[in-house]
Amino acid sequence: MAIIEIDQLSKSYRVYQKQEGLLAAIRGLWHREYRDVEAVKSIDLKVEQGEFVAFLGPNGAGKTTTLKLLSGVIYPSGGTARVMGHVPWERNNDYRRRFALVMGQKNQLWWDLPAQESFRLHQQIYQIDREAFSNRLSELADLLGVEKLLGRPVRELSLGERMKMELIAALLHSPEVLFLDEPTIGLDVVAQHNIQQFLKYYQQERKITILLTSHYMKDIAALCKRVVVINDGMIKFDGSLANIVESFSGLRILRLLLAEGQTAEGLERFAEVESVELPKVTLRCPREKATKSLSNILQHYQVEDISVEDPPLEEVIANLFNATE
Repeated sequence: MAIIEIDQLSKSYRVYQKQEGLLAAIRGLWHREYRDVEAVKSIDLKVEQGEFVAFLGPNGAGKTTTLKLLSGVIYPSGGTARVMGHVPWERNNDYRRRFALVMGQKNQLWWDLPAQESFRLHQQIYQIDREAFSNRLSELADLLGVEKLLGRPVRELSLGERMKMELIAALLHSPEVLFLDEPTIGLDVVAQHNIQQFLKYYQQERKITILLTSHYMKDIAALCKRVVVINDGMIKFDGSLANIVESFSGLRILRLLLAEGQTAEGLERFAEVESVELPKVTLRCPREKATKSLSNILQHYQVEDISVEDPPLEEVIANLFNATE
């Protein structure tokens, strides 16, 4: 059953065009020029209950605008959407209690107070039973390893610790749908990994529906099987991560470990040489020629080890973005 249904949803803004110079600024006091910016252009999308979906696109593609529409933060210019049967921008209380929105660049916690004080405020806002609140807070703090930090002012926490607190605040009322907008932005590798592992475990345990935007491809590879790509306000791709690699990566990367005494001279006859750090050599070749290239290399060179890989996911996604511009 589709838990998120979007039909021809669109959002446009009227933006004031400020001209340069003093005279233009004075003229603008009486005569202003505007232009319409279409952030989201009549998109259609369905997400099934329990899916973990990546929502990708370059900056300005319409990702955050779509999440704001689905969470009821802004009103659409056209089209319809339903999340768990609710129209988000009607903002009824029943819907507010069933979803959560986490934005990596926005804070929902009081900066000068300990996180646990903000959590108590959430308890009152969402009318969470005292025992249920205590159990959920204890469980989430334990899973994220922040039990000893609950009493510290938020301003004293690291960026990774603050994001963990933001996730706790979002999940205290046990939402059925979670919108995540760049939850790991600015975090170091360890913090990213910890949050990835938490989200993966929590989603599998609770079977909640998650829509994730991220520019970190490791987030996507670790968490999402389905990928929706939006560019210029329109959905350009909707499918599995494997299909993206298959469709937008025409290359294979060949990594060779040459035997002692072997050189890389002449390898360019069989594939493009990307790097040589003997005895290691990295080659690139068209996907359809990978098997033949390897066969030819093995006939002419002594190789101790071989690996055949897809290009980095970041490169594949960049190709996809360029193809959909």
